[in-house]
Amino acid sequence: MSVERVNVLVCAGTGCTSNNSALVYEKFGESLKKFGLENEVKVIKTGCFGLCQKGPIVAVYPDKVFYCHVKPEDVEEIVSEHLYKGRVVTRLELSEEDMVTKEKILDIDKIKFYEKQQRIALRNCGKINPEDIDEYIAVDGYEALGKVLTTMKPQEVIDEMKKSGLRGRGGAGFPTGMKWQFCANTPGNEKYIICNADEGDPGAFMDRSILEGDPNCVLEGMAIAAYAIGAHYGYIYIRAEYPIAVQRLQIAIKEAEGLGLLGKNIFGTGFDFDLEIRLGAGAFVCGEETALMMSIEGKRGMPNPKPPFPAVSGVWGKPTVINNVETLANVPQIMLKGADWYNKIGTEKSKGTKVFALGGKITNTGLVEIPMGTTLREIIYEIGGGCPNNKEFKAVQTGGPSGGCLTEAQLDTPIDYDNLIAAGSMMGSGGMIVLDEDNCMVDVARFYMDFICDESCGKCSPCRIGTKRLLEMLTKITKGEGTMDMLDEMEKLCHEIKDTALCGLGQTAPNPILSTLKYFRNEYEAHIIEKRCPAGVCKALLKYSINPDKCRKCSMCARNCPVGCISGVPGKEAYKIDTSKCIKCGTCMASCRFGAVERH
Repeated sequence: MSVERVNVLVCAGTGCTSNNSALVYEKFGESLKKFGLENEVKVIKTGCFGLCQKGPIVAVYPDKVFYCHVKPEDVEEIVSEHLYKGRVVTRLELSEEDMVTKEKILDIDKIKFYEKQQRIALRNCGKINPEDIDEYIAVDGYEALGKVLTTMKPQEVIDEMKKSGLRGRGGAGFPTGMKWQFCANTPGNEKYIICNADEGDPGAFMDRSILEGDPNCVLEGMAIAAYAIGAHYGYIYIRAEYPIAVQRLQIAIKEAEGLGLLGKNIFGTGFDFDLEIRLGAGAFVCGEETALMMSIEGKRGMPNPKPPFPAVSGVWGKPTVINNVETLANVPQIMLKGADWYNKIGTEKSKGTKVFALGGKITNTGLVEIPMGTTLREIIYEIGGGCPNNKEFKAVQTGGPSGGCLTEAQLDTPIDYDNLIAAGSMMGSGGMIVLDEDNCMVDVARFYMDFICDESCGKCSPCRIGTKRLLEMLTKITKGEGTMDMLDEMEKLCHEIKDTALCGLGQTAPNPILSTLKYFRNEYEAHIIEKRCPAGVCKALLKYSINPDKCRKCSMCARNCPVGCISGVPGKEAYKIDTSKCIKCGTCMASCRFGAVERH
């Protein structure tokens, strides 16, 4: 019988898969056979490691070696040198030195990116094969469900959830235990549990990564919630743009049913629970719970006024609990380790950890899970590595289109629901986009408003008409056609939309404008008064010129100009730009190696 001495984990999340990690996986199989190691080394597809900037990622255990940017052509070298000869391929290795001892850090968990993280929702991502339920069971999977069904009454489960302090991770932050209690208290023999996996924020990929890396933890969380509220059927509402997550959910459901962990008489307790996947067509508004339920029922996904709340009258008119992916992923660990364990993590009003998708102008793009109370500065600089290319940090956008932009002055804000709202932003589902000196804040606000206008369902006039007017004003400002009166008009309209829109999408839509007006009003004024974009982003306000003192008369700019608006004599006179013909493409600036082309 063969004994495997090494496990090679290959990231099979969406990010690495799009970068040929599937081919890397195949190459390992081929190379191991070539060197006769197929019985000694096991290659495993796993979920996202979190450090997406370094993908495709390959981890080797028990050696705790972390290979980055692995290409298919690198695989044979790893097999030959590391797995066959025992020599680490240092050119591909992610390694750091201890600041004090200067010794090499071999433990992946002690690398700076992971050092301050505490993984609960992401605990199995990058560690197990998400398509093998036995691996989930091996790391205490479904033990919490067994404990709940065999030793606890439904009300005891709800009480434990209340005690834990877990708040909904979908953005609103409503106490999970309280939501379950409302539904449990509502009379009725037919109730439902829904997992909201309709993750639509630009730059957000937390829920997708959990479902791709550890789908069974969400199924287990749903089963526990169903038992607590008295439901026997559930839905996972996930957007069709997540094919890998959908496929792994289908596999997980089938395997769980095969082992009797879903379906009839689970653990012989008489509790029945079935669920199905419903695919969304990509409408952002269907992340709102009433619109989501309309979509499940086969109707057009549009929000409805509340009350009644879903816990009283939800899908099919029955009492329903809707929790998002990350919320449900926390449930098994809370039930297994106890509410007191979870309650000690985080801040007074925001318990536990939060997963963020860290993106934008940041060195370490990826997925992070930190205890509530961690500061924005710690995430951006200590985990994220700061802005690349020595660029100056300008702002961080949290909460996606519903959030706001925060500045350097707010970086020491401890992250929790209340602090972010007080600072002018919000937690949202967990998107965190870092912006540097090259970002125009007016253009950022315009981008998010353009997104909101596209995604508005159009049911209520404040959102349908109001956001359109805001977009029109922002577009005029970015073109140099704005007036100072527009700023007051926009601010007034923002507050009116917040007060009168039907659902959360409309009510939070003005947040990016309000926060940028508050912290970056000078950029708006530069666009309006000076007809200038300080960041050099708004094309209509750009001007290019050639500094004659720096020009080397090499003609490189003229030769690359697509419209022939640059003139001069090679080697004899400095070149000039005819601004009336210039299309402001920036090719001349990119072509010049001497910094002679300047943008104003």
